[in-house]
Amino acid sequence: MLQQPYHLYIERKDANRNVARFYALEVSASLFGDACLTRRWGRIGTRGQVRIEHFAHEQAAVDTFLHLLKEKRSRGYRTRSPAV
Repeated sequence: MLQQPYHLYIERKDANRNVARFYALEVSASLFGDACLTRRWGRIGTRGQVRIEHFAHEQAAVDTFLHLLKEKRSRGYRTRSPAV
């Protein structure tokens, strides 16, 4: 059972280079009790691609979550700015 939920949605936009991408991460519990890290990514406005990884321990999933977050932030992904 997960101690706390982990959800993240970040975007990268650059109009000059025609870049509009999203990346979503979520750590959740599977039906069998192991931790799952679900990643979704693609162009904003599309369904994108999905990859699900299973981990025996929640901490391993959280460590991977944090590593991917750090990697994406270094590539320019940021949380979505609020709509005005």
